[in-house]
Parts: sequence; structure tokens; C-alpha cells
Amino acid sequence: MTDSLHLPADPALLSEALLNAPAWARVGLTMPDERMRAKAATELANTIVERLTGYPDVPDPDQLSMF
Repeated sequence: MTDSLHLPADPALLSEALLNAPAWARVGLTMPDERMRAKAATELANTIVERLTGYPDVPDPDQLSMF
């Protein structure tokens, strides 16, 4: 069983997170390619978690490490 993350259910915060998500991820949800939709959904979910908690959920694998 996985631990669930309890985030505040504030529609204004969720709206802000969605509107500030990368444009490619918002558009990506409408793509016919299933893999692109999955990547877009993951990016949107990560953006929402980061905005609501202040912490990134998962490091971006494309980001270069500073260490």
C-alpha cells in the first residue's frame, strides 16, 4: 500500500498550479499519442504537487545535477 499525500482542496491553488504548468504539458494531454499524454499528465501532476507543497515530487531526469 502506498502512502497518500493529503493536499489542501483549494480550487484557486489548483487552478494556479494548472495555469502555471508548462504549456507543452497542458497541450500534451490532448495528443493522440498515448505516451505523450502520459508524460504530460505526469508533468502536470508534478507541477501541482510542487506548487501545493513547495517541494518537487520527483527530480526532473533531464536536469543536470549540480553535484
